[in-house]
Amino acid sequence: MQKIAFLRSVDIQRADPYIQRTVRELAGEGIEARLFHTHGQAGEEDFPGGRQGVDPAVTPCELATLVTQWGADAAVSISLPCENTLRDAATRELLEADGVPTVITPLAATSLLIDKWETKQLLLRAGLDVPRGIRADSDLLAGRGLPVPAYADALRAGAARIGYPLLSKPLWDSTSMGIRALPDAAALDAYLLDPPPVSAVIEECVSGDLCSVDIVGEPGAYRVLPVCWTGTAGPEPVFTFADLRWCGPRPEADRGFEPVAARLVALCEELGVRGSVNVDMIYGSGRYSVLEVNPRVGGATTLSCAASDTNTYSALADMALGRYSPGDVRRTRWAIEFLSPGRVPDGARAELAERVDLVTAHELVIDGVSHGEIVVFTLTDGEERQTVKALEDLHAGTGFPRQEILDKIRTLLAPP
Repeated sequence: MQKIAFLRSVDIQRADPYIQRTVRELAGEGIEARLFHTHGQAGEEDFPGGRQGVDPAVTPCELATLVTQWGADAAVSISLPCENTLRDAATRELLEADGVPTVITPLAATSLLIDKWETKQLLLRAGLDVPRGIRADSDLLAGRGLPVPAYADALRAGAARIGYPLLSKPLWDSTSMGIRALPDAAALDAYLLDPPPVSAVIEECVSGDLCSVDIVGEPGAYRVLPVCWTGTAGPEPVFTFADLRWCGPRPEADRGFEPVAARLVALCEELGVRGSVNVDMIYGSGRYSVLEVNPRVGGATTLSCAASDTNTYSALADMALGRYSPGDVRRTRWAIEFLSPGRVPDGARAELAERVDLVTAHELVIDGVSHGEIVVFTLTDGEERQTVKALEDLHAGTGFPRQEILDKIRTLLAPP
């Protein structure tokens, strides 16, 4: 019997329901799957295969030993955020030395993509639009190591050249954590007097529609999933899941993305990406500005799978088994995702599943903190108004979804 190890950090529920389908399909072929997870809980309903909790402080060497002792024939990384992806990329070096092929982007490329400044340079060389920015080194700002008295003034000059408003983003953090708004020169002065403890990118604040795309595959065989729209970018940072997130028809933006997709695929080829990367962008004034390329599955992976009738986790397993084929991927339906601040009422949950094509409704936990429940549903093109009516009837009887979300769904699907 073949064995595939899945390496995971955060709760597996964010991969629901696609990881469960993958594990069941593998079991039907006589292939055993085991989840090695460092965070969260996982029961049979979350991962219908073997499950092994691992110390969050596990080293790559220790993790590789656990996987090889189990007898894995191959391994797949589905960890996030990026600091855990780096752990898995280092683990890959050890596993492959032991003859266990591991699906994750090689360590050298992973290290570049995790660093926002290095990523910006890669994107520029690939001919892609990026926000103009400067790198702010935490050691130099804090006076650690070599003293550079003019360093803060150099940053002021760079910021003035770009223009305000600006945003400061930690080089390594993700999920919109640690972002600080710098609306003017006075805000930058205050920032320089009390700088963050980590190095950052200070970049222009680009306004427009936030969007995300997953690229899945390996050299010579990539597939670009549909673009998912995730909110609005502006001068103040927002929580990643604060707004309605959706994937649906947007013809002009879709056409404009085609050359961007081609350049992103070429970059993946150059870096030797293997697995999945998640690209965050802003669309405004007819152009895409690329913010990040995360070398891992993303927060919108479920949304993009639901909209395209694909399964990223099955694709990753196929890579591990040496049988991956990219195939033709396109949007086949609408997919809509929203965050319910509390638990979805039991009565509303059952009725929601009757009224719409419910993909998943599960708790969203980030760094051990619950943010409520993520709800994802789909509909086919042409069902927009009847879906809005179904949700209006559900709200009238249960109060769910809350009015703010219902209004946004109505505006999206059935504008006046």
